[in-house]
Amino acid sequence: MEEIVQNQESKKVTKVPGSYYATGRRKRSIARVWLFDGTKDISVNGRTMEDFFPRETHRMIIRQPFEATKLTDRFGIRASVEGGGGSGQAGAVRLGIARALIVFDEKLKTVLRKAGLVTRDPRERERKKYGKKGARRSFQYTKR
Repeated sequence: MEEIVQNQESKKVTKVPGSYYATGRRKRSIARVWLFDGTKDISVNGRTMEDFFPRETHRMIIRQPFEATKLTDRFGIRASVEGGGGSGQAGAVRLGIARALIVFDEKLKTVLRKAGLVTRDPRERERKKYGKKGARRSFQYTKR
């Protein structure tokens, strides 16, 4: 597989022929996704998708853009994910794959938009407030 070179000082990703790059975000997770022509393996943070995402629902979420566009065995994926939990990381990879498919072919945007895979989910964690146990939960009330 070709190696992606990332410059430290400029944070720009250099283009490798036959690859398509995009980023995806969900909750606190950020995913950088590369699609490669020809190969069919999926690796997330240097591990296989089955090792990184043990839940079948997370693997299903990641495969959604390919099933919507009927390009299941066309691309290999290399993703780098950081932050958040399992569901947030799976959603971030899904958005990154959908955006990378749009970089590959602009015509796929309508199909992905109808499937609801292009829109970034804006829901974020609500901050804890003072005088409360959590974001909204109050401390336990003692009547006597």
